[in-house]
Amino acid sequence: MTRAGRRPRGPPGARGTTMPDAPTLRVLFLTHSYPRVPGDAAGSFLLHLAVALRKERVDVQVVAPAADALPEHDVFEGIPVDRFHYAPRRYENLAYTGEMAQEVQRSWLAKFALVGFLGAEFAAATRERRAFAPHLVHAHWWFPGGLVGTWAAGLAGIPLVTTMHGTDVRLARARTFARPLFRHVLHHSRAVTTVSRWLADEVRDLVPGVAPLVAPMPVATSLFHPAATRSSDRVLFVGRLNAQKGVALLLDAIARMRHQVAFDLVGDGPDAAPLKAQAAQLGIADRLTWHGARPQTELPAFYQRASALVVPSLEEGLGLVAVEGQLCEAPIVAFDSGGITDIITHGETGLLAPAGDADALAAALDRLFDDPELRFALGRAGRMSALGDFAPESAARRYATLYRSIVAP
Repeated sequence: MTRAGRRPRGPPGARGTTMPDAPTLRVLFLTHSYPRVPGDAAGSFLLHLAVALRKERVDVQVVAPAADALPEHDVFEGIPVDRFHYAPRRYENLAYTGEMAQEVQRSWLAKFALVGFLGAEFAAATRERRAFAPHLVHAHWWFPGGLVGTWAAGLAGIPLVTTMHGTDVRLARARTFARPLFRHVLHHSRAVTTVSRWLADEVRDLVPGVAPLVAPMPVATSLFHPAATRSSDRVLFVGRLNAQKGVALLLDAIARMRHQVAFDLVGDGPDAAPLKAQAAQLGIADRLTWHGARPQTELPAFYQRASALVVPSLEEGLGLVAVEGQLCEAPIVAFDSGGITDIITHGETGLLAPAGDADALAAALDRLFDDPELRFALGRAGRMSALGDFAPESAARRYATLYRSIVAP
């Protein structure tokens, strides 16, 4: 990146590599999102981080929720996973949907399931604390993992690192009843990290005195790469079909574009039906192909074919979809909102439109199709930026350095 005020890179020395004679650290990951099968996009960045940490002499044990037809104890790409059950199987629907907070707000059954979730995650963390003997606990998302982490790490007398990814910060900001818990988790964490500068600013606003380190999650650089050819008239969207992803605004923008290009929409979510109805009302349904959710292993082909990738999210914690697209040299158009500004420098590695402005989004997309050379230049520059900033090896070095600074005698 060439942006002025380049984001910080974790603790001093995070660019270095672990010394060959450094002792092996053991770190317990607590998360409510983690890949269930090969190619699963859920929490895939945590798997990439855990695998890369092995080269830094850091062993990771993961505690994650159970899922249908999966063993409770598993080894996933060499990383051991303890999957906990938290309710009767028919009611285990809080995790892996991206809608945990909304579901708990809507349903009393979900509220009871959440209580079971917290207890079961704590029990699993306690088992692994005894069996794995971690040097520290690393909780991903302050809730529920961070809260459970304060209990598990506190009882063991070991440090807690809490990483915030975006949805959890929005929860703390939107629900005043969550603020005391939020402050409790942060004040009981030896280190707090966020995946973007924007999230770090949000955390500082909510809890003055906390100084988060910015340490983005990685993308599988070996999976995402450009192809020899790409389409000249197709735009791609990848993400959940919900309000935060801005798909309704994207549909409005499509209707206002001069270029009548086709759009591929990859993803599913609670707003699928109303969004399809909106597309029909706008008269653009024949230009859209709805692909539903796809495993991560199928995404490179979509990125490689796309003339452009559009990311209309509002207040995205970071936006790793944009990084995946950049690695495939797809030029990016996005709203100037949230953590996406850590990924895109306007006019250099992508184009940014004012947040929520469908007319500006349409104009930015039209600009790309007016200028094929610009598309090519943005795609090439984006890949170079992503390779330097989001490689698993880079993320692993940052976090290994942080861990060692915390547990050093």
